[in-house]
Amino acid sequence: MLLQNKNAIIYGAGGSLGGAVAKAFAAAGARVFLTGHRINSIQKVADEIIASGGSAETDIVDAMDEKAIKAHMEKVLQKAGAVDISFNAAGIKVLQNIPLVALAADDFVSPITLTMQTQFLTATAAGRVMMKQGAGVILSLTATPGGIGYPYTGGFAPACCALESFSTNLASELGAYGVRVVNIRSGGSPDSQVFKDAIANRPELMDVVIREMEGDTMLKKLPLMADIAHVAVFLASGMAAKITGVTIDVTSGTTAGLNYKVVPVIEK
Repeated sequence: MLLQNKNAIIYGAGGSLGGAVAKAFAAAGARVFLTGHRINSIQKVADEIIASGGSAETDIVDAMDEKAIKAHMEKVLQKAGAVDISFNAAGIKVLQNIPLVALAADDFVSPITLTMQTQFLTATAAGRVMMKQGAGVILSLTATPGGIGYPYTGGFAPACCALESFSTNLASELGAYGVRVVNIRSGGSPDSQVFKDAIANRPELMDVVIREMEGDTMLKKLPLMADIAHVAVFLASGMAAKITGVTIDVTSGTTAGLNYKVVPVIEK
């Protein structure tokens, strides 16, 4: 198992993607400490992990609260002795589908501020512990707008760019202590809860949206949550021991070039 005897803290573990990564970490042998705002959602993930033979514990932690993050970190250290992996998948509300010129300043700035607040607090808390350990991996998550111009994404796009820059800078400071920091850029997973809710509410519109998004990719397929989770497991493992300070793109090639003009043709 790639993460045997590793201890991982997941913030926002009750969300669909946070939960998927938590399950993947546990399946790879890690002892996972799940946190979130609502005990029911994170306990559901924990129960599934335990039922599958994994190890999972839950705690209510506000990933915007420095004292709460520190107290939980100390609790994990007392129980497990080390924090090997930190992954923040906490969701941030963002207003999209409005032109920037029509967007209120607060609606633009809020997701940038909140994204960086939670990511800074959890990453630096883990960094301080991992520096003393001489090892550890800090993971974060952004999306397609972090790597390419993407209209009508409001403050989400610059929040992604800010997080990717922060991840690189933190990696440059912590590398000398044996700590790796890597960001994952996703392309939007159609099996995530956000997409499922949108499909349930507006199925015809979302069918068009998803087909257009798939058309923009080089592989003509959007990454599923399992794809993101598998990459997270790899990056947290010793197999990625020399990968740090970068964003790993899992957008099926979207941020390398929009491929909507390329349609696969099979010659007979």
